[in-house]
Amino acid sequence: MPTSEKSAFRGGIIFAISAYTMWGIAPLYFRLIDHINAEEILIHRVVWSTVLLMLIVLLTKRWGNFIETISQPKIVLQLTISATFLAVNWFLFIWAVNNDHLLDASLGYYINPLFSVALGVIFLGERLRPWQLFAVGLAFIGVMIQLIMVGSLPIISLTLAATFGTYGLLRKKMPLDSFVGLLIESLMMLPIALIYWLMFLKTSTTNMFDNAMSLNMLLICTGIVTTAPLLCFSAATKRMTLTALGFFQYIGPSIMFILATYYYQEPLYFAKLITFACIWTALAIFSFDSVKARRHAGKAAITPR
Repeated sequence: MPTSEKSAFRGGIIFAISAYTMWGIAPLYFRLIDHINAEEILIHRVVWSTVLLMLIVLLTKRWGNFIETISQPKIVLQLTISATFLAVNWFLFIWAVNNDHLLDASLGYYINPLFSVALGVIFLGERLRPWQLFAVGLAFIGVMIQLIMVGSLPIISLTLAATFGTYGLLRKKMPLDSFVGLLIESLMMLPIALIYWLMFLKTSTTNMFDNAMSLNMLLICTGIVTTAPLLCFSAATKRMTLTALGFFQYIGPSIMFILATYYYQEPLYFAKLITFACIWTALAIFSFDSVKARRHAGKAAITPR
């Protein structure tokens, strides 16, 4: 691997670890405002993320890039589609955290790496080795076990995995600056968020002038909580393959799992535990195979010919 590629890959590792750690501890933040409806929190995520991203784009002198990108209808349409998947993912995550379904959210993000790998194979031509294929199959078996034992699919988990995995795929295929792309996505959501806020949202916290300063600060900070990990994630996708990125995605759900079981005391039923066990085993196999393959490739690269 050339030096420039190694440097980019190392940068991707740092961005990936940062993104998934921030996502892992995000439930702690959202529990601080769990008395507010999920749709209202989503509105604040959209509004304040847009404001923050606008400032970043202006301060980092990316405005010309922004104008150039937004003048391309095809790219704007693609970002509108990716923004839709992102909005659904944001809303469902908030709802899950604030309604005692953090374990389901954790399971969803455990499934997500393997779902991303499958998307990479189907849409990007990435190939799976036999053990990787076995790992994906084992994850599928884990989901089916819950279906058989409980009688229903883990809808929250599968939807979180599907929406975020698809979002990652869409962004991977767009050669865009991370800041600019996220700003345009936020702008696509903004009109709907503002209309709903001003015309349809009727709660005790709708009018920020009536709220305590501490609550308003928490609501405004949704922009930081939302934007920081997404920027790191977008930067990571540009420096790594989806297969390599999948190796790091267990960090966030592992933190969520610990928070759910030990801090928030959510019940871990036997059927769900079996599903988790299958996913954990699949991730362990996949990770071991990825490390082994990378070491083999490294040795092959330095072997004289």
